[in-house]
Parts: sequence; C-alpha cells; structure tokens
Amino acid sequence: MDIDTRLLRYFTAVAEEGHLTRAAERLFISQPALTKQIRQLEAQLGAELFSRSRNGMTLTEAGTALAAAVPPVLAAWDTALRTTRSAAVRAARVLRVGFVASAANEMTQRIIAEFARRRPGWRVRMLQTGWEDPTAGLAGGEADVALLRLPFPGQDELGVEVLLTEDRWLALPATHRLADRELIDFREVFDEPFVATPDASGWWRDYWLAADERDGHPVTVGAVANTPDEWLNAIANGFGISLTPEATARFYQRPDVVYRPVRGVSHSQVGVVWPREGDVPDVVHDFVRSAVTVSRAVSQE
Repeated sequence: MDIDTRLLRYFTAVAEEGHLTRAAERLFISQPALTKQIRQLEAQLGAELFSRSRNGMTLTEAGTALAAAVPPVLAAWDTALRTTRSAAVRAARVLRVGFVASAANEMTQRIIAEFARRRPGWRVRMLQTGWEDPTAGLAGGEADVALLRLPFPGQDELGVEVLLTEDRWLALPATHRLADRELIDFREVFDEPFVATPDASGWWRDYWLAADERDGHPVTVGAVANTPDEWLNAIANGFGISLTPEATARFYQRPDVVYRPVRGVSHSQVGVVWPREGDVPDVVHDFVRSAVTVSRAVSQE
C-alpha cells in the first residue's frame, strides 16, 4: 500500500497539536480540508486514528502506533528529498527565491545583482505565491530561499536574517471618511470591516488584522483576498480597509486606493529566510550573505 507523505505530515500535525484548528493553522490549510485528509488516511489504512470530541483529537491505539512509526519515515524521506533537490539546484544553476508580494522592496534587485557577482553563471528565479502560504513555497520545498514578511507561522524552525523594518500603514478606498487624514489612530477603525488573508495563512492573518492590538475589540472581516490584485479590488470597492507595509504605497498605486500612516500598531519586517536543517546548498548561503550585505549597505546610505 502506498501512502502519500503529505497525509502522514497532516496526521503528525494533528497528533502533536491534539486539535484540528491548531493543526490546520500550522499546516496553512483550512480545517475542513484537513478533516478530509485525515479521513482519507483512515480509509486507506482501514483504522480509526483519532477519537474525536469537543475537547479535541485523541489518538486511538492504532493512531498511537502510527504516531511512533511515522517520524523516522518522514525524516528519511526529507533527507532524500533535500539531497535530490540540492543536486538539482547545483546542476541547473538556478536558485528559486520565493516571495509573497513586494519581496525585499527596492533592495530586491540589488540583492539579485550582488548574488550574481558572488555566483557568476547562476540565475535567480523569483517565485511568487498567494497569501495562503506566508512562507512563499519554502515550507513545501518549492523555493530554496525566500524574501518574506515577518513574523510568519513556522518562522522559529527556519533560518532568518532581518533585512529591514518599516511601519504598517492603512489602505483605504479613496472615498473613505478618513482618506484625507495625514495620520490615523488605529482605534478609529476598530469597528471597520477589514480585508483579510485566507484562513489557511494561520495566525499570519491575525497579525495583519492586528487582532492582538485592538484592546479586545473583535475583528470584522469584510472580504478575503488571496493575492494583491484581489486585495486592491476589495479595498477599492469598499468591502474593507487593510493594514499593509509602508512599501505598498510605492509598489501598488492606483487612483481609487489611498495609503495613510497609522498610529497604534507594531512595525513590520522583511527577512531573508532559508531551511536551517539538512543539506542546504552553499549557493543558498551565498544568497543570504548577498541579502545581508545589501541590507547593511542600504542602512548606511
């Protein structure tokens, strides 16, 4: 019997978290999708793996046996996968760099140029993902290294170097009552609908809703967006407002959306992020060094 390793990873997350919602957030998928995958694994094995209750998910005897057997299987597969991908990267001389929206802002091209200087003959391939995956393909192995907004779920398990820190601003429809303000207090928009990233983005979604900086006021979600274009259209059409990095005002300008500084929320950061364990190619470390070199140079200008 062949079992998809993805199902085993989903099973492991639920076993460790003991709760479907927390496991779904950790995996960047929706809870219904995770439930479906767990039931699929149980059907393939012909065994019930969890006892379900309002308090969460408890391993059955069969589930306990599988939970003990799965880690070495996944570890061996991860080792084989990393070794294969590292060889492929070296053979192709193409470095896959993941990003979600504006990457490292205006530093991006300088980072790529610095990398080209360090690695003649190598090419950078920029891979953009939707907001359902704040790791921009790094967690799933689609990217070798990434330029990402911090913080994001799973960050503690990866190598991270902070490149820049910037304020979070508010994006508003041009017709909004506060659109003419030079500075907005976040308290003034507690009751406004916000445009959110998908549930699958986990607590990254809550961070960009500033859920912990509302003094207990609940969040009202007016729309959900998977990409910058969807996000801009939702704001322009009046479905909600949104927190966004200051750089968005430079990268995503349009006449029906305005950006304003906001007081009362924490900063945002951008970092270069890479796998911390396993056979990480030297070329990945060269990209990290390139990013840090450019960041330091910019800070001194």
